[in-house]
Amino acid sequence: MKQILSSLLLTVGFLAASQQKSTGVMTCTVGARSVTANFTLNNTTNKVRLDLTGPADRWFGYTFRSSGNSGMSGAPTEALTYSNLGFNDMNLGGVGVYDSDTQDWTVVTAPSISGGIVSMSYERNLTTADGADDYQFNYATAAGITNKCVITGSASLTIAPHGGAANTAVTSGTFTTVLGVNDIASEGKKVVLYPNPAKETVNIKNFDKIRSVDIYESSGRKVRSVKLDGGNISVADLRSGSYYFEITLKDGSLSYEKLIKE
Repeated sequence: MKQILSSLLLTVGFLAASQQKSTGVMTCTVGARSVTANFTLNNTTNKVRLDLTGPADRWFGYTFRSSGNSGMSGAPTEALTYSNLGFNDMNLGGVGVYDSDTQDWTVVTAPSISGGIVSMSYERNLTTADGADDYQFNYATAAGITNKCVITGSASLTIAPHGGAANTAVTSGTFTTVLGVNDIASEGKKVVLYPNPAKETVNIKNFDKIRSVDIYESSGRKVRSVKLDGGNISVADLRSGSYYFEITLKDGSLSYEKLIKE
């Protein structure tokens, strides 16, 4: 029984470790132009990825922080800009003052222009050594994020005063858990017992991938072994309580599922 519980914990830990959180596409609109951003947090690689788009004919700035501080000034002062110098990690030194900062972001997809829109993707560690100069992401507690964009009113890629509040806007997003590629593949062969709790019969999703099933009481005593002949198992003879199904898949791997018998 200890082996079963250990395997259950390892399985749960693997699924949690492979999860990601994403805001989805957030749109920050100023007049007829927009900047879009999508943050994806990965707690396996400890990276945050930013997919960013904006107008290709002028410089624009983008900063992100907690909802309690949504302005362009105040800590953290991290601001990302796209200009004739390309993509840059900047430090806000005051109103309209963009100072060079440690370039923590590395390129995933270099800026490319199509239909007047420039698109790019960059990533960095969730946390950095720059303290208040960078926004520090915490995967476990990340829930929402508020962002402010600056889109200059005049077509120019040279960073200059942007023209005040009329050329800025605020947007926000909520981090939700998403499945990575490996998780999606795992879902395709995941074994699920239903209904759960069950009274007479339990059905098994993906039963065609199963070689055998061993049923254990919560005390660890083995109740019986089952050879599947179809996608369901009779549990009518089991007493009410909790049971663990040790499921051997045809590829040799093991899956563990808990069933409540009414």
